[in-house]
Parts: sequence; C-alpha cells; structure tokens
Amino acid sequence: MKRPDVIVIGAGVVGLSAAIAAQMRGLAVTVFDRTGPAAGASAGNAGAFAFTDILPLASPGILKKAPKWLLDPLGPLSVPPAYALQIAPWMYRFWRACAPSRVAHSTAAQTSLMDLSKGELEGFLGATGTLPMLRKDGNLQVYESDAEFQASLSGWQARERHGIEFRHMDAAEMAELQPGLSPRFTRGTFTPGWYSIADPKLYTLALAEHFRKLGGKIEAVEVKALRAVGDAIEIVSTDGTFTTAGKVVLAAGAFSHRIAKTLGETIPLETERGYNTTLPSDAFDLRMQVTFGGHGFVVTRLSTGIRVGGSVELGGLELKPNFKRSEAMLTKAAAFLPGLKTEGGTQWMGFRPSLPDSLPVIGRSRAAARIIYAFGHGHLGLTQSAGTARIVADLLTDRTLPIDMKPFSAERFF
Repeated sequence: MKRPDVIVIGAGVVGLSAAIAAQMRGLAVTVFDRTGPAAGASAGNAGAFAFTDILPLASPGILKKAPKWLLDPLGPLSVPPAYALQIAPWMYRFWRACAPSRVAHSTAAQTSLMDLSKGELEGFLGATGTLPMLRKDGNLQVYESDAEFQASLSGWQARERHGIEFRHMDAAEMAELQPGLSPRFTRGTFTPGWYSIADPKLYTLALAEHFRKLGGKIEAVEVKALRAVGDAIEIVSTDGTFTTAGKVVLAAGAFSHRIAKTLGETIPLETERGYNTTLPSDAFDLRMQVTFGGHGFVVTRLSTGIRVGGSVELGGLELKPNFKRSEAMLTKAAAFLPGLKTEGGTQWMGFRPSLPDSLPVIGRSRAAARIIYAFGHGHLGLTQSAGTARIVADLLTDRTLPIDMKPFSAERFF
C-alpha cells in the first residue's frame, strides 16, 4: 500500500479541517482517530465561531471570580478533590499567565489567529459544501447588575481597540432583541460578529464525508507513540502495529500531550470537562446565542435543538462525568429564561484541550520537523479550525506563514 504524504491524528473539527486543507494542496492524506469523526468535543460544543472572544481565559478578571466559583462544586469553575493535586502545576502556570503583560501578549496573539480564522472561514465552508450551515445571528452577553456590567467594560474596551463591533443595551433593548429574558438581567452587550454553525456534530461529519469524497481515508487507530525514522515518521498504535508517513499532524485534542510526550516533549495540556444538555427545538424561542457570563454558561439555538452548556471542570480524562453539573446549568437556565421547557433533554460531557495561557500549540515539533502540532484550542477549536487548517497546510507545503507563530510554539513551555 502506498505511503500517504500526511497522516493526521485526530478526526475532530481541527484535524479534519487540516486534513482537507492539506488535500487542497495536492497531498495524499489519511486520518487516524481512536473512535471516529466527531466523537469528542467537536460533537457537543456550543456551535459558535466566537471570533470576538479574543480575551484569554487566563486573566486578572478570572482570578477575581475564581475563589467564589471554586466554593461551589457545581459552579462555573470547579476542581474535583480527587484531581486537585495532579492539576496543581497547571494551575500555577495559569496563575502566572494572568499577569497583565502576559494577558496583553496572549490577547494580541489570539486576535491574530481569530482574524485569520474569520478570513478563512467562508472560503473553507464554500469549498467543503457546508456554507449553508453558517449562521450570523450574533451573541447577547447579559448582566444581572450595573456592577457586573461595569466590571465587563475593560474587556469590551480591549475588543474595541482590536476593531470588534458591539453594542451595549438596557433591558428594553435586550427584550426587543431576545424576548423572554428574566427581568433580573438589566444590562447586556450584543456582538453581531459572533457566528455559529447549525450543528457542530453534523458539520464535523460533513467535513469527514467531504474528505472521503476527495479520496481521503479515515481509519480507527489509537496512536500510542511517534518516532522519527529517516525521512519519515513512524506511528505506533496501541495494538502494536506500525505505520509510516512522510509527515504527521498531531490534532488529537485532549489526548495530544500523551503522544507528544513520546517524542520527549512535555506540554502542559489539561482537560476542561464541558457539560451540556440539548433540549428539543421547541424548548424556547431563542433568536441568538445568549451568554450568562456570571454563571459560566451559554444557551445556543442549533438545528437539532436548544443547547444549554458550558462551565469548566478541571478534572482530567479519567474521572467519571458528574452530570449534576448539567442539571445545575439547566436549573439556572429555566430561571433565567422563564418559559424554557426543560423536559426531554440529552446530557453530554466532553474534553476541551486547554493550555494554561489560553493559546493553542500550532507549529513544528522540536523533536521532529516532520511532525506538526495543532491542538490545545480550549473552547475555541471550532472557531479557530479554518485558520489552524490554513497554517498547517502552509507548514506542510513550506509556504510563508500568514501570522507570527512564535506565541503558538510548543517551545514556550520548554
């Protein structure tokens, strides 16, 4: 069997987008995934192309909220006691990344990747036949008090400096835009540049189908290790078999750091376990995605239902899901959106691969230049998938890169 030019490890939205972008450059591509397309975070995310979300999670603002949130085991941010010791080094790096100078650096880097991703998106959707799935409904961030609204203004000022359009609103203006909000929300901010996809799982599956139509292969392989062997990369699977390719793209989401470690590169990737409940489509007359930032979750209108989800549980890959978190968000959503029908929902938990400075790792492995990393996007894998795919394709074909890649290098952690 002919050796592929590229093997992409990971059939989520980032991996498949990169695989298609490589195909567009004339490369023969095979995708390996442990469970198949759209089986991880790409299936159950909120479906947003959050191009205005340029502020890193690691910030002084989150440090102010974190103590209160951490006291609530079902709140927006939690660390299960069984995982607290293991995640302590990551939390220390996260705390350091909250320094104002580092936040400014991360914001500038994030903005560059967001701008690239937005610029690449519609062309990519058109090329893959998925453009009809794109929505441009915007996002409404709501606040329960003037104090909460005032605390958000520095973030909006940062967005304004980067040319992001938004409009602050009072309760009457919000009610006109999105009827049915609880009167407890007195202020809000609408961002029209916030796009979404009809359904993230269906979108990722459509990418898989397009990839196959172009001659790509998707194989069920769980990768254990990578090795550089001459002018090729050897891929070792958990069943002991070996495969070689000219180049490899590592886009295995929350499992990527385990594979990178076999190359001698320790990357501090952690897992934000995200929870949601998807209700039937008639559960509420939702006009756009609504963000309840003070409570760490969003409500999204998908073609397949109304999704209530978010929160951050820093609990790794092995602990059992705690679906009480989904139930807690749904209870709050019912209070915040009177009239929301909460029956008939489907619960989900997925792993969001996150790095302590809120930036992904994109670039060549220091151990082997034929291996390209593309993981750690946190909440923004869908958002940054088209931009990441463009960068990966440029790296695979040795073209000039469209943005400064130094902030995204894995070497920032070595």
